[in-house]
Amino acid sequence: MMNTQQKKNRLLILVIFGMTIIPFLIAWGLKENPGLVKGTTNRGQLINPPLSINRTEFIGYDSFSNANLGELPGHWLIVNVIPGVGCNEICLDAILKTKQLRLMLNKELPRTRRIVILLKEIPQVISNEWWLKDMLLWRLRRTENKEDNALFTRLLREDNKIDEKLIEKLIGGENRDFALNSELIRVKPSAELAKKIMEIRSGSIPDGMLFLIDPLGNLMMQYEAGFNTYKVKDDLMHLLRISQIG
Repeated sequence: MMNTQQKKNRLLILVIFGMTIIPFLIAWGLKENPGLVKGTTNRGQLINPPLSINRTEFIGYDSFSNANLGELPGHWLIVNVIPGVGCNEICLDAILKTKQLRLMLNKELPRTRRIVILLKEIPQVISNEWWLKDMLLWRLRRTENKEDNALFTRLLREDNKIDEKLIEKLIGGENRDFALNSELIRVKPSAELAKKIMEIRSGSIPDGMLFLIDPLGNLMMQYEAGFNTYKVKDDLMHLLRISQIG
């Protein structure tokens, strides 16, 4: 017969096993039965069946992204897509919205990562301006005064650049290295993955689209251009609560 200590040890092993396997069973259940969340997570469109993505199908767009691809597995991914060779006002506004969205998650923020998928080859001298705006323009949304709103609207245009004087104005007294430190991971999809994504959209991905990918690599939700940040936040918080994974 087992003594009291042996029973405690066995119980501890069962608890640890349950804590490990239950989140994965929930995530698997969501993948196999997307209707379980359809009734309450209805601001976006569920992708049914979800598109399973192998993280090796993501190729780092630049050295920063290559160095941080290891951050993607096990996290919920908030995914912007740039379908063409430019990032217009709608495109850039969507990228800025996902930055705001992630900040709104508060304590759940570490369970998520932001990525941008670029479907075309873009010269880095052009795309670097997009990433710079991503790091800086959200500051203008915090103030809500007419001058900053006008500057925000002007800088959304791709042909309006940010110069050194404007950088200093936007970061104020903050540490420059901290202010210009990006968490946005930029990736190119494999040819096969790009084809799968296009098929989901019947061959047309508009500027400003948003996708959500779960921690198991399932592309499971999509939002049209002009999505409401607060409604996406409600959806994502709901998914984070019921999955407890990532």
